[in-house]
Amino acid sequence: MPSRRRVMAYGALLAGGATLAGCDESAVQQATARLQRRLVLPGSVDGRERLRALVQAATLAPSSHNTQCWRFVLGREQIRIEPDTTRRCPAVDPDDHHLLVSLGCATENLVQAALAHGLMAEPQVGADGRISVALAPTRPRLSSRYTAIVQRQTTRGVFDGRPLPAATWRQLEDAAEAEGVAARLITDTAGLERLLAAVVAGLRTQLSNRAFVDELVRWLRFDAEEAARSGDGLFIGCNGQPSMPPWLARRLVRRFLHADSEARRSAEQLRSSAGVVILASDAAGGPARWVEVGRAFQRLALEATAAGLQLSLLNPPVEVAALRAPLAAAFGLGTLRPDLVVRIGRGARLPDSLRRPLDAVIA
Repeated sequence: MPSRRRVMAYGALLAGGATLAGCDESAVQQATARLQRRLVLPGSVDGRERLRALVQAATLAPSSHNTQCWRFVLGREQIRIEPDTTRRCPAVDPDDHHLLVSLGCATENLVQAALAHGLMAEPQVGADGRISVALAPTRPRLSSRYTAIVQRQTTRGVFDGRPLPAATWRQLEDAAEAEGVAARLITDTAGLERLLAAVVAGLRTQLSNRAFVDELVRWLRFDAEEAARSGDGLFIGCNGQPSMPPWLARRLVRRFLHADSEARRSAEQLRSSAGVVILASDAAGGPARWVEVGRAFQRLALEATAAGLQLSLLNPPVEVAALRAPLAAAFGLGTLRPDLVVRIGRGARLPDSLRRPLDAVIA
């Protein structure tokens, strides 16, 4: 999902003499990313152009492997959000859970943008996960969540380890509140270590699965030119990794993507976090509930961003089906399905990911 970026360590490759892409290339990539995050000024457009402005904001939501697995159909007084099944990730997401969570994230961005543009958005989720968003005039309101849309990012960076005030955690938990969705907060050392054990178990299972690794590598973007050409995927520069020629990286990546190194990276990330929120939902809820999980996560992400915080996902224990029930039992979630593992803290911004052109996602 919306947002886990698993990228290999490059130390051994660099020692072997791999050539790095120039700084100018990364600067162009980031200038493009910033341009894509310049939202249309509310009140400056109407009609179809206003609907396109809402879609632009929606596309800045996170998605699993940054697949941007959505399509938007513009009506007169509504926007439909549909899954783009050509962008499925069957190895990591065989039941399309993350795909539908991603649609929920886009929906929440659209709801926040609509209010800024003087429209009340009322999403209705069908049994198949397709979302119809009815739009009606209302008084415009610029919320802190709307303004956070352009700043929100998921990052694999290390945080500073400082705790957050209890009032901040309450604010974040309130943002994630939704019918049928539970938020479990973990801040104690023992709880975080239990969670780390589950993350490592998930990593070992996933990285021993060739289909999972092949799928991940397909969505990795190894230099800024490749990232710009596709407008999607996991650009390694967004995780602070140096660019490499794609032809070389794709030949060598599997040698250096190991469970042990990823486990060490995850341990550093988790132990530097102020805490973790596990989002869980009714296991029988299906597609409609997963969309609501996505909306809850996006509200949490926007609220955290507005508060000057960073966040990312550590989802291996919810992506490996056999680990979900033990994870739920370990953290008092009963029969709920753990959906997302969200780590939160204070940390530096990293480069932003790119997006595909609007015309590529509007039907």
